[in-house]
Amino acid sequence: MEEEEDEDGGGPRAAGSRAASARFVRCLYAVGFLDLFGVSMVVPLMNLHIKSLGASHTVAGIIGSLYGVMQLFSSTVVGCWSDIVGRRYSLLACILLSALGYFLLGTSTTVLLFAISRVPVGIFKHTLSISKALLSDLVLERDRPLVMGRFNAASSVGFILGPVVGGYLAEFEGGFYQTSFICASIFLLNGGLVWMLPWSEENTGNREHYQDKGTSSFSAKANHDLHLKSATSSGVTNSSFFQSPWIQVATVLKKIKGIACSNLWDVFLVRFLMSVSILLYYSNFTLALEERFGVKPLFAGYLMSYSSALGVLAGCLLGPITRLYGHNTYRLLLHSSTFTCTLILLYTSALSIWMVILSSTFLAFSTTIGRTCIIDLELTVGGNEASGTLLGVGQSVTSVGRIIAPLLSGIAQEFSPCGPPSLAVGLALVAILIMNANKQKYCSHRNEKLKNQ
Repeated sequence: MEEEEDEDGGGPRAAGSRAASARFVRCLYAVGFLDLFGVSMVVPLMNLHIKSLGASHTVAGIIGSLYGVMQLFSSTVVGCWSDIVGRRYSLLACILLSALGYFLLGTSTTVLLFAISRVPVGIFKHTLSISKALLSDLVLERDRPLVMGRFNAASSVGFILGPVVGGYLAEFEGGFYQTSFICASIFLLNGGLVWMLPWSEENTGNREHYQDKGTSSFSAKANHDLHLKSATSSGVTNSSFFQSPWIQVATVLKKIKGIACSNLWDVFLVRFLMSVSILLYYSNFTLALEERFGVKPLFAGYLMSYSSALGVLAGCLLGPITRLYGHNTYRLLLHSSTFTCTLILLYTSALSIWMVILSSTFLAFSTTIGRTCIIDLELTVGGNEASGTLLGVGQSVTSVGRIIAPLLSGIAQEFSPCGPPSLAVGLALVAILIMNANKQKYCSHRNEKLKNQ
C-alpha cells in the first residue's frame, strides 16, 4: 500500500502500523487465492458427479438454482452480520461452515446428500465478500482500488489453477471425493490462517494510524472509520457476537432497511446492468464461435483462459491506472464501462476470429477494472454505511443478474447467435446513461472527500 511520505512516513509508530497493515493485507491475498483455488477444483466436476448419482438434468438444474437462490438472500444478511459481530468471527464462521459443506460433498453418495451438502455452502460461502470488507476497513480510500485489484488478481490465479488440478485428480478412481476432501482441507487451512492473523496488532496499529491522520485526511468520516476499524479489525473485543441472536437479527434488519432507503439505487442498478451485460456476453460464447466461425469448443476454452490470465494482469495494473485518473473512481468506471460496451459491440459485429481475439483481449482489462471500480463507488457513495452490508447487497444484486441472464440469453438466441451480446450492448448503454445522469452526485461525493483531505 502506498502512502505519502510527507504525511506519515517518518515516525516509527507510523512505520509499524503500515507494516502491520501490509502483513494483514498480504495474508488476505493468500486467503482469496486459496478460497477460489479450492472451489474451482470442485465446481467443474459437480455436474458430472450428480449425474453419476442418477439425477436427471432437471433435478441437477433445480439443485443448482437453489444454491443461487440461497446465495441471493444470504449475502446481504451475512455481510450485515459481519458488520455487527466483527470480521474475525464472521469470516471464521463462513470458512468453517463452507469447509463442512465441502466435506459433506465428499461423502455424498446419493442425490439427497449432494443437495444437503450445498446448503451450508449456499448460505455461508461469502468469504471473499467479507475479506473485501475487511480490506476496505484496513486501507485508505485512495488505496482501496489498488488493494481490491490485487486481491481480485490473487483470487483469479486460484480460479485459473484450480480446474487444472481438479481435472487431473478426477482422472483417478474416486477422484471427485478426493477433490472435495482436499477442498474442505484448503478451507480449514484458510480458517487457521485467518485465526493466526495479527488481529490485536492490526487493531492497535490501525487506531494509531488513523488517529494521526484523522484531522488531515478524513475529517468526520475518519471518526466513523476509526470506530468501525477498531471493532471489525479486532473482532475479539466485539461483544456483539455474544449478544442475543434476536438482538443481532433486529440489528441486521435495521441495517438492511437503512440500505434499502438510501440513495444507492443507481449504483446498484449500474452494477446489475453491467453484470448482466458481461454474463450475456459469455452465456453463449462457445456456441456462437462455433456457429459463426466454425471454431471448436477447445479454442473457445483457450480463449477464455487467455482472457482470465489477462484479467490477473489488469488487477495488478490498477494502481498505476487509478493514479493516472487522479483516484477518480467514477470517471474510471464510466470510461471502462464505455470501453466494455464498445468491445462487446465489436465482438457482435466481428467478421473474423481475429476481431474476436482483439475484443477479448481488451475486454479482460475493462471488465476487471469495472468490477473493482463499482465496488469502490459503492463504498464511497455509501458514506457511513457499513462496508459488509454494502458489499453483501452488491453481491445479491449480482446474484439476481446470474438468475436473469440465462433466461434473457435463451430468448435472445432464438433470434440470432449474436442476440445475447447485442442485448448486452443495450444494457451497458443504459448503465452508461444512468452514470451520466447522476454525474453531479458522484462528483459531489468526490469533492466532499477532497475537501476533507
